[in-house]
Amino acid sequence: MRNLKLLKSLSSSELRAPGSPLRLAVRADTGSLLVASHYSITEYDPRTGQVVSEASLAAAGFLPEDGSGAVVGLQDLAELESACLSTAGGDVVLFNFNTCQEVHPAAAWDDRSPRVTWRGDGQLFAVGAVCPRTGARTVRVWNREGVLQATSEPADGLEPALCWKPSGGLIASTQRHPNKHSVVFMEKNGLLHGDFTLPLGQDQAKVKDLLWNSDSTVLAVWLEDLSAGEDQQVNASIQLWVVGNYHWYLKQSLDFGGDPQRAPVCVCWDPERPLRLHLATRGWTSVTYDWGWATERSPGMDGADGAHVAVIDGDKILVTSFRRCVVPPPMCSFELQLTAPVNQVTFLCQPQRTNQLAALTSDGRISVYVEDSGEQVGRTSDGFRAASRPLVLRKTFRVAVLGAEPLALRQLLWLEDELFVGVSSGLPPTSSTLMMLRPSRDADDTLTVSSEVEVDGVVVSAVHGSQTGTVALQLEDGQIRKLLWDGPDPSVEEWRDATGGCVNFPVPCVQTALCSISGEERLLGLTDRSHLYAGDTEMPRGNLETVHHRALVLAQIRTWLDSLRFRESFECMRKLRINLNLLYDHHPKVFLENLEAFITQLDSISHINLFITELKEEDTTSTMYPRGPEDRPVQARPVAGQKKVDVVCDALRGAMESMDPNKFFLCVLTTHVKKTEPELEFLLFLVNVNDLYEHSLGTYDFDLVLMVAEKSQKDPKEYLPFLNMLKSLETNYQRYSIDKHLKRYRKALQHLSKCGEEHFHEALQLVREHKLHSEALRLYAADGAHHKVLFDALSCAYAEHLMEQQQAEQAGLLLWRCGEPVGALQAFASSSSWRNAICTAQQIPLPADQLALLARDLAEKLIEQRRFSEAALLLDQYAKDCEEAILALITGSVWEEALRLIYMHDRQDITETNLKPALLEAVITQTSFLEAQVSAFCRYRARLAVVREQKSRLGLLDEDGPDCPDAELFSEASSVMTGSKYSQSNSRVSSRSSKNRRKAERKKLSLKEGSPMEDRALVYTLGEILSTVDKMREEVHGLLKALVLFQFDRQAEKLQPAYEEALQLMEASVPEVWPPEGLQGPQAQFD
Repeated sequence: MRNLKLLKSLSSSELRAPGSPLRLAVRADTGSLLVASHYSITEYDPRTGQVVSEASLAAAGFLPEDGSGAVVGLQDLAELESACLSTAGGDVVLFNFNTCQEVHPAAAWDDRSPRVTWRGDGQLFAVGAVCPRTGARTVRVWNREGVLQATSEPADGLEPALCWKPSGGLIASTQRHPNKHSVVFMEKNGLLHGDFTLPLGQDQAKVKDLLWNSDSTVLAVWLEDLSAGEDQQVNASIQLWVVGNYHWYLKQSLDFGGDPQRAPVCVCWDPERPLRLHLATRGWTSVTYDWGWATERSPGMDGADGAHVAVIDGDKILVTSFRRCVVPPPMCSFELQLTAPVNQVTFLCQPQRTNQLAALTSDGRISVYVEDSGEQVGRTSDGFRAASRPLVLRKTFRVAVLGAEPLALRQLLWLEDELFVGVSSGLPPTSSTLMMLRPSRDADDTLTVSSEVEVDGVVVSAVHGSQTGTVALQLEDGQIRKLLWDGPDPSVEEWRDATGGCVNFPVPCVQTALCSISGEERLLGLTDRSHLYAGDTEMPRGNLETVHHRALVLAQIRTWLDSLRFRESFECMRKLRINLNLLYDHHPKVFLENLEAFITQLDSISHINLFITELKEEDTTSTMYPRGPEDRPVQARPVAGQKKVDVVCDALRGAMESMDPNKFFLCVLTTHVKKTEPELEFLLFLVNVNDLYEHSLGTYDFDLVLMVAEKSQKDPKEYLPFLNMLKSLETNYQRYSIDKHLKRYRKALQHLSKCGEEHFHEALQLVREHKLHSEALRLYAADGAHHKVLFDALSCAYAEHLMEQQQAEQAGLLLWRCGEPVGALQAFASSSSWRNAICTAQQIPLPADQLALLARDLAEKLIEQRRFSEAALLLDQYAKDCEEAILALITGSVWEEALRLIYMHDRQDITETNLKPALLEAVITQTSFLEAQVSAFCRYRARLAVVREQKSRLGLLDEDGPDCPDAELFSEASSVMTGSKYSQSNSRVSSRSSKNRRKAERKKLSLKEGSPMEDRALVYTLGEILSTVDKMREEVHGLLKALVLFQFDRQAEKLQPAYEEALQLMEASVPEVWPPEGLQGPQAQFD
């Protein structure tokens, strides 16, 4: 189980505004913070520490000028470039720094601080409010249209905190019981679904808010004491909880103390960085925390190390000794109970003592635990023997490090018995301070800063090598530093390799470790994308579970070969890619004397052929795999003066022919072909001589080509001039000519691309003739200035080809990419890719009048394709013709968007002249269409019942129609036609292509009375009618809303029941048309 380790924090006091902060949100597009107070809303950038902009809410009339108002909700709306805030008075305000407008709420809320939380996809939101009837708090779930979806079940003690999990599964709230205080989870139907208990006493604190981070892995609980403590101050804190194996762990606890100026008043998670938390204090201080996942383990490399892993769980540490037992969390080997919540755990970095650990708690104390000094491992309370030696508390230090905010000390390392090193934020926030902590001379239970080291950069990780004592630091940009801590004056220097070069990670790593590679200490880093780096070098990726050392493998193979274990040797060599020639080269004489054993053990035609094809004249025992001094001396070749390949092939062939010539026939042929002078007469019996000539020419080996030609009956006058011409060419152009002759055009293009720019036009012609555009673009990659010209020319040619293939949008992308915006604009316009067309037009750029004309042309095409909303956008934003845009929306029945544009452009006259008449016309059209569909449905349903009754009476089944081999002999009148004319027609039908066959099958589904498949045609048509009527839901719904809005109640009252009756009629007919035991139809339409 991983822990949370603080990587960095940013703090600034530049945030100033009237009043006190009330709500905090993060702008997703800029990363800046939105802070709402009693008077104003402020945009603040925590990275620069500057206020970006500020606007008064009181001056605009949204909040009282005396500061008595309150903002109870603040949410960034990135798609609208605005912020939505809600006030205690029940108003919802949509605000940006250019304009602000009040939005009427979806429902009327009371003024008792309701809480609103949205689901991550924006489709649902939950509202927690006090029920006027019962006085208890209730959670209601609504959809984005303001329709109530669910109300929570009665839950006594439900509190105001409310937050919807971004992944959409659960809604978090808090509930106070008589004996505990819990965080509870509700489903979207309002039912409770799980909880966990907060470590709080009875009536100790209240939960001000709950906040999920963006990836739903961490839940922040913001607490504040209900009453003042002994110092008459109210303490505030934030707890971070994570879940694993159905157990909730308290991983971090931020204690802000009782100073009201340090207390947080606004808290929120970053939407882009899941583990980044922003908060603002009442004293106008902004703090940003960045966490990362870390596994705290003992660093020892010796047998004394218990492989301890420590898991933080509130005020307990769950320790598991993996050397002795493996248990999943939350189970563990033993627990360490502390007096305060734990924030950091570190193990001692000393050999033989790495099992000792220290824990930094939220109250600023470090507790040191060492192994029990008892010689025998004790027994537990239940009588069982403990599996590992537990740790016992030795000492507790108070850390005298002053910090204005919690977690001022991070990246804690325990270097020696009484020496700790930690990291804190420096001034400015882009730097860090390393603090060496030792016991104070005045009080040995207090750790004070003995020395400090400033680091130019934010330290995000620190690692200690237990063997060498080296401390390596990683900065947030991947730079590596070395801490020289064992001298009187600690210092930090750059990390350098053995050659003196500076070493840094190319990208920041989430995990780091020190190791020794070839005697040099290296820092390993693993990124969040699982890329492993050794310094600035990325390690090879692959299967790291098994590593085979080549020297050990060769030693084992030689042992097997000495024992004549050919099968084990072959399988190992094939698996680990050892050259198979070693089977013969190891002991040539022994191999030839035991060929039958070799063949018997392999017992595979493919394996024997693989060995034969890999044979070559090279002696691998003197080149690839040289013998060691302890190996046997090199043996003399068994037959002097002969070539190795010929000797092995002849010997293998003889052995296989004597064993089973039929079984090893293919292997015998392979030995003939593999010989240094292939015995072509054997191949000529198997293949056509012209084919063999072509294949030999494809090897580019002219000696082989001449050998094949001489064995054939070809006239030298036919091939010698051609071969001589090829020999005179440059190598790459020669191979291009051969491949083109053999119609291997892809390989021809590969060789021609290597011949230089003077042959580019020839390559371009080859590409156009044989459609090799993709291959050409890969070969002529734009990696240089001159190559870019060639690449662009090929791209234009490819674009022309795509235009011919009616793929204009892809052609436009190619032209745009290679710097031809004019051609790209034409391609995009012809494909109705209007967004890309507008982009290229503005890149050219087109004058305003031509841009408007282009927008009109594109809008006309979109209207023809019934893409009315997109056409309206073009007409409104680019053609600047709001009237045409509104008319397009009216034509497409997009009533709500048309109404929006009418009021945006103050064209209420169009409502009377166009919108209302179109609504009335749409009612008439929809009503007539519904009547026609219902009439047809009833007519076909009645006919289907008659047809099924006739077939049932005649004993015919539905399935017999299409599967009957003589079905095509029946005419549309279901009479049997005889004669050669119809027989020939059926023969032609059976030989049609698949496309025509499908068309013929559709033609069989005729609605003509008496046709053999009339019942299937009726069922198909009824399904089409049902699907058509069902798809009208959204269109009829939108039309009804518009009719009600403009007080056309009579027309709406006519259309709605007509459509409802049509749906009910068709739903009731589903079992009749598609009986469950028969043909299956679209019953799911109404499920």
